[in-house]
Amino acid sequence: MTGQRIITVYTDYKSPYAYLAKDLAYALESDFAVRLDWRPYILDIPSYLGSARVDASGAVLEESRNAHQWRRVRYSYMDCRRQARLRGLTIRGTQKIWDSSLASAGMLFAQQAGDAVFRLYHDAVFERFWRRALDIESIDALAELLSECGADASGFPPLVDTLCQEVATISRNAEAAGVFGVPTFVLEGEIYWGREHLSDIRDWLAAGATSGQRHRD
Repeated sequence: MTGQRIITVYTDYKSPYAYLAKDLAYALESDFAVRLDWRPYILDIPSYLGSARVDASGAVLEESRNAHQWRRVRYSYMDCRRQARLRGLTIRGTQKIWDSSLASAGMLFAQQAGDAVFRLYHDAVFERFWRRALDIESIDALAELLSECGADASGFPPLVDTLCQEVATISRNAEAAGVFGVPTFVLEGEIYWGREHLSDIRDWLAAGATSGQRHRD
């Protein structure tokens, strides 16, 4: 597409905020001459929110969080569930802090298989993980999902280590560029963190602004 801009989107399957932003980000491609370049960014949640493990009923089995961190976590899930209900989505609180590296490796593998496979995989991982219906730390479960989405998943397990290294490199490069959370959108060098900034991006694209015309606070 002539004049098509690239918007880099950093995402992490274990972030409910990234899940809520996904479909809104897709809409940018439908409404404007842009292409989304989806990239993994693995959040180090314990470094700023501590860690905890709970059972199916929500009882805390082990924890490393102070009272302030617990308040933040509880509010975040309450807020995300509130937004999810408005859109018919399901977000169930997780029982531990998951390592999303393998699922992100699957994301890179799905992208290599084409846009259609990637979209199916991306949607399915988010939707099933937040229903507690997918183990994103299982190579077998992710390979099965990749196959379901149309990829030749036999090639996934042998490439897992290489792909996970690529995920880590992408994450570190993102941090060097100023990324610290998800969802993050990068448009012509400017960083926008959070789905609330999608309206700013839409305004920017609708106005047909050039980098020298963008509004800055």
